[in-house]
Amino acid sequence: MVKAKYITIPQLAKMLGISRIAVYEKVKSGQIKATRIGKNYVISDRDITHILGGKLSEKDKKQIDAAVQKVVAEYGELLRMLGKE
Repeated sequence: MVKAKYITIPQLAKMLGISRIAVYEKVKSGQIKATRIGKNYVISDRDITHILGGKLSEKDKKQIDAAVQKVVAEYGELLRMLGKE
């Protein structure tokens, strides 16, 4: 059996170089997945890898592709002109 590793919000804040409050807000908004244990939140090592730029999920890849397509559709000509400079 593999044991999952967890870190606390203050530890994650230190890793990211942001305040604990900023991390709590991201947890409350759903941007960071966390599990509540008693009064504390913990973040699993799988989620930490994702937060720190590890593997992208298929959902994330689709969102990125959709955003790129939207930007190209709206600003394609401008991007081409800037590319020529």
